[in-house]
Amino acid sequence: MRLCVALLSLSLCLGLMGHVRAQEEADDVEMDVEDAIDDMREEDVEEEEEKAPGPPPVPTVTYRAPEPMGEHYFAESFDKGTLQGWVLSQAKKDGIDEEIEFVDKTPYTIMFGPDKCGEDYKLHFIFRHKNPKTGEFEEKHAKKPDADLRTYYTDKKTHLYTLVLNPDNSFEILIDQTVVNSGSLLNDMTPPINPPAEIEDPDDHKPEDWDERPKIQDPDSVKPEDWDEDAPAKIPDEDAVKPDGWLDEEPEYIGDPDALKPEDWDEDMDGEWEAPQIPNPICETAPGCGPWERPMIDNPNYKGKWKPPMIDNPNYQGVWKPRKIPNPDFFEDLHPFRMTPFSAVGLELWSMSSDIFFDNFFVTSDRTVAERWAADGWGLKKAAEGAAEPGLVNQMITAAEERPWLWIVYVLTVALPLVLIIVFCCTGKSPASTSAAEYKKTDAPQPDVKEEAEDEEAKEEESGLIDKHKSEDDILRRSPRNRKPRKD
Repeated sequence: MRLCVALLSLSLCLGLMGHVRAQEEADDVEMDVEDAIDDMREEDVEEEEEKAPGPPPVPTVTYRAPEPMGEHYFAESFDKGTLQGWVLSQAKKDGIDEEIEFVDKTPYTIMFGPDKCGEDYKLHFIFRHKNPKTGEFEEKHAKKPDADLRTYYTDKKTHLYTLVLNPDNSFEILIDQTVVNSGSLLNDMTPPINPPAEIEDPDDHKPEDWDERPKIQDPDSVKPEDWDEDAPAKIPDEDAVKPDGWLDEEPEYIGDPDALKPEDWDEDMDGEWEAPQIPNPICETAPGCGPWERPMIDNPNYKGKWKPPMIDNPNYQGVWKPRKIPNPDFFEDLHPFRMTPFSAVGLELWSMSSDIFFDNFFVTSDRTVAERWAADGWGLKKAAEGAAEPGLVNQMITAAEERPWLWIVYVLTVALPLVLIIVFCCTGKSPASTSAAEYKKTDAPQPDVKEEAEDEEAKEEESGLIDKHKSEDDILRRSPRNRKPRKD
């Protein structure tokens, strides 16, 4: 606006100095001034647009390789860009070379990690337990988690898998620091850590005369003389009567009179041509066509094949089981937490899918140290994914594409409140909305006027302002309910 003021002052000064300019020049000056004003307005609009607040910028999360803080046994983030210290195995399922150092049958102590096969989603925790009597190893599998793991395997996000083993033999399995499975090494592994103290005697056999039948046929029962095993289950209904109008001579189906033999029909090859069968139109109005037969009903004398009734077996001895003997292989390991020591970490990968990545392996005896490592590694990646996630609307649309029934939920959630608002706001009519003009059409006292008059009289009586000798007629004459119409 400063430029505008300067130009106007300049033109005014030139006019006062007596300089005479032609009309064309004056018009030019006016045009210059208008152009300058327009330019200033455009600059002001641009400045306002630049100052207007826009959407907040997407926060940036910078990932840095986590550094182990505290006592630990193994840490690998794979952020060095090399596989230094790792040995790539050349093993395959078929034709395994005995000289290869690491194969699928290589002995291990703990196997832990996700496993997806088709629509089967698993999170394995298996450890090899050493039999203290024989020295042999046996795999012990943790029970299947109750949680649904499908989302973790299909959402294409970074997830943290954690196994916690405690000295009291309890264990926890976590995904993204949320417990999805837990239990005890002593009670929740298959097969159990400790074998049973007794087993069935393998040399014991069931006696030949052992009777396991709880019920037997009554040997003293005799078939009654009037029992007819040959009686049919169904017989014709003798009480049935042929309906009136039944057309016995008319067939139920007839040849289509409009059908024509195909031109390429060869009777020598195809046989004699016959028109296709159609329902007889004459039978449409009749109760039936063709020979009438009595309907079949259940035979009241039918009994079927006779069998002796069942009675309790007097010789029943119960279900035979081998006798129990002490288990020669019995042992009791009350501390399975003390597993076989290990000194290496191996990765068994078997996948038909691409773009599967893994990093940040950590082994420690301090849970706090492990949680700090998780926060410095997986925590940053989760934050970065959260910053890059689409808005709520896009997430709802994506969810509805996977589960179309969600569209119904969305529509009801939005439409139902709107319908209720319209119903209550547009159709409801409050008594207070009645105009004051309607009250003036009658001298009858309105509820609020009556109540105000009565309240006022009550207050006056309490304060002693009403004369005790005032007649009831005077009070009634003042009451609005006895007010007479006024004549103009």
